[in-house]
Amino acid sequence: MHHPAQSKRVLLYIIIFLAIAVIGLTYVKWMPYVDKSMTAISTHSIGDSILGTDPDKAESASFAGAWEYAVTYFGSVWKAAVLGILLGSLLQVLLPANWLIRVLGKTSFASTAAGGLAAVPGMMCTCCAAPVAVGLRKKNVSVGAALAFWIGNPTLNPAALVFMTFVLSWKFTALRLVFGIILTFGVSYLANRFAPAVKPMDTEKLLQQAAQEEQGSFLLRWLKSLGKMTLFILPAYFLSVLLMGAVKGWLFPQLGEATGSSILLLVLIAIGGMLFVIPTAAEIPIIQTFMAYGMGGGPAAALLLTLPAVSLPSLVLVSKSFPKRVLVFVSVSVVVLGVVAGIAGNYIL
Repeated sequence: MHHPAQSKRVLLYIIIFLAIAVIGLTYVKWMPYVDKSMTAISTHSIGDSILGTDPDKAESASFAGAWEYAVTYFGSVWKAAVLGILLGSLLQVLLPANWLIRVLGKTSFASTAAGGLAAVPGMMCTCCAAPVAVGLRKKNVSVGAALAFWIGNPTLNPAALVFMTFVLSWKFTALRLVFGIILTFGVSYLANRFAPAVKPMDTEKLLQQAAQEEQGSFLLRWLKSLGKMTLFILPAYFLSVLLMGAVKGWLFPQLGEATGSSILLLVLIAIGGMLFVIPTAAEIPIIQTFMAYGMGGGPAAALLLTLPAVSLPSLVLVSKSFPKRVLVFVSVSVVVLGVVAGIAGNYIL
């Protein structure tokens, strides 16, 4: 049994974490998205494509192009990235491990569903949600629940769904919602099978270990958590975004002319979309621009799911927190679902 003073402290920590999360998300996400929603409704646009306004200008790999993309990208996401690292580190010292393990630590569908539903208010891009997913895994949350949180942030983002309804059409929103739900809840749940099984005895050991780790100075534990996370995440994040900026011309060559519906074309586009990194909702102006230059509904639908879901930089950021087989399974699943969405898009869009 918890001592009354300890229980009060735990409750205080939970309230502090929730307060920081709500204040941070209000400033970084919720308020800006209200304004952006008004813009989308009135102008049927949320800005220019981060890939440029002429997708048919072929671009060779160069450091200048990589640097330009990295500057544009980080200029858009830095606030959310800082918030993600802050929440990922605070989660490890403020939220009680026994509660997290009991709610999100099982390989059941209920734990996966809880992780996915917790993602909905976050509305972060895949890279900004990654530090929180890393924090969840450090607290021994199950693979399925942590994945559902990580993938659900970009794919089930309610603001992005509103934007695409007014900028693209309700058909895009319906496709994204259907495939986003399959990916967030279905693929994440199945991913538990690619992770080592956790026995009840192991769970009890984890709870005892967590109780020991939660002793000691809060400030020291948080600084240690923040330091470890920052030292790995920031260099890996920056270098992998630079790489994506350098090869973006190869990943998306002449997509404005991608009007065909061949499976090979959809596979190539889905792979490019899965690897590439974008800020939150940037897939919408990208698709809008490509379609203005003649891209067909199939390729557009493939990008609609694969661009936001995961990216090479985000996979690098979570690489130490999930078994490699799990990340391969998730990456392949994103591509396969992207191709299926593309096939559906050929008929629907």
